[in-house]
Amino acid sequence: MVVRKEKEIKVIYAVTILLFAAFLAVPIIRLLGESFVLDTGWGMENYTAVLTGKGFAEAFGNSIIISLTSAVISTVLAFFLAYSIQYTNLGAKYKKLIRLLAVLPMLLPTITYGFAIIYSFGKQGLLTKLIGTQLFDIYGFGGLLFGYVIYTLPISFLLILNTMGYIDKKFMVVSRVMGDNSITTFFQTVFHPLLGTLAASIVQCFFLCFTDYGIPASVGGKYEVVATVLYNEMLGSIPDFQQGAVVAMLMLVPSIISIVLLRYLERYNIRYNKISAIELQKNPLRDWFCGIVSGIILLVLVSIFLVIFVVPFVEEWPYQTSFTLEHLQAVLNDNSLTMVYRNSIFVAVLTAVLGLLITYGAALVTARSNMKHRWKGIINSIALITNTIPGMVIGIAYMLIFSGTPLQNTFWLMILCNVVHFFSTPYLMMKNSLEKLNSSWETTASLMGDTWMKTIVRIVTPNMKSTILEVFSYYFVNAMVTVSAVIFIAGARTMVLTTKIKELQYYTKFNEVFVLSLFILGTNLIVKGILGYAIKRENKKKEKEQ
Repeated sequence: MVVRKEKEIKVIYAVTILLFAAFLAVPIIRLLGESFVLDTGWGMENYTAVLTGKGFAEAFGNSIIISLTSAVISTVLAFFLAYSIQYTNLGAKYKKLIRLLAVLPMLLPTITYGFAIIYSFGKQGLLTKLIGTQLFDIYGFGGLLFGYVIYTLPISFLLILNTMGYIDKKFMVVSRVMGDNSITTFFQTVFHPLLGTLAASIVQCFFLCFTDYGIPASVGGKYEVVATVLYNEMLGSIPDFQQGAVVAMLMLVPSIISIVLLRYLERYNIRYNKISAIELQKNPLRDWFCGIVSGIILLVLVSIFLVIFVVPFVEEWPYQTSFTLEHLQAVLNDNSLTMVYRNSIFVAVLTAVLGLLITYGAALVTARSNMKHRWKGIINSIALITNTIPGMVIGIAYMLIFSGTPLQNTFWLMILCNVVHFFSTPYLMMKNSLEKLNSSWETTASLMGDTWMKTIVRIVTPNMKSTILEVFSYYFVNAMVTVSAVIFIAGARTMVLTTKIKELQYYTKFNEVFVLSLFILGTNLIVKGILGYAIKRENKKKEKEQ
């Protein structure tokens, strides 16, 4: 039976490796080769032209400055929100509200953030009219900073909140008993154990900002960043695929640096043998301060997206503000727009199903098999690489390698792109859950005469229901909101909501943009709500059985 198990595991392993070889390694290698192609043969002239050309150095520097600034601000705000949940005596309902609203931006595409900022803080914006003055210039550094912070805050918040949950709070008691003041206690028992996570948050947020295209596409203005340079090179009025390939390869530099830094920062993660449950010290001043500041952060966050629920339902913002359903009805009656919505649902569902199968299979190999560590290490490395390769780079690589093939402009190419692009987080979720299950189940089942596949289906999978639903939800939501990769490979027939929003931008049809954004938000909320309820029921069922 052990031989049969190993044979099945090897088949799963081979399929996983072949998938990523065909849809990750080969496209990236092809992109690298394209960057060296010249009219007369091969050479480094493309790199020289880009690096010494007008505008690239400035755009690269702009990307670094705005990305680093946004990453630091996001991490500080995320730390404060997470601290309010884990280290204060705020009410349970308020803490739940913080958790809910802090991750709300993840349910919308980044390109919508920019339009929301325009209609909130522009000269005729909703918030500008309520406040009475325009707070900042929305095009350029200010708009990008605002958009990037909104974009990365949920990711940083989830990362920090998760780590805070594993800090042993009994050391706060020990610190106070030893006579430390509250500031010393904070730095020694909260801040210091989180140093590695805070640094990882800054690295992750920096990388996300550096490689995002959606926000610069709407509020970048004349403040050029690398992502807009790459888009203009590949899909501008005069496309230059060779120089575009160079820019794409140069965007991988932060990816490599991110991998190195994240690996290095792992050594600073503090792990406790036991997590003690203690009652937090009563401190009304701390609770009031954290509650008010958290409320302000969340109010600003929600108020920016409030405009999405206002503009589509007035006749003509800001001149005729009477209520109307005409814009919504126009979208619903437009077959081309409803077709795009159906395309998005189709792509998101199949991405979630295929992604679930791939990540489950890969995690079974690394967490539930006797394969050698070096072979498992390849899958772990794939997860690390996919986590740091920009979606734009993957999209461009696909555009180059699959042009002229049966996969060009197909839903399957978009689905495979999404599965590869978002592989890392679902894989780690699966792997961590599988490692927590009883390691002897397969052995016991084989001794009783069950095949390995029956064991997986009858025993392992039922105990993985919560994680399976979480992975499905993750893939679905990300497939609904992604724009950076699919914008290069979607055709007229396979257009999805995010690429349609980009097209509508050129025609300044912002009513349609916001209606489609509401479709995305509503769909994601419904899916997450249904799956969240199912996950909650499953967890309660497990608790009763234990």
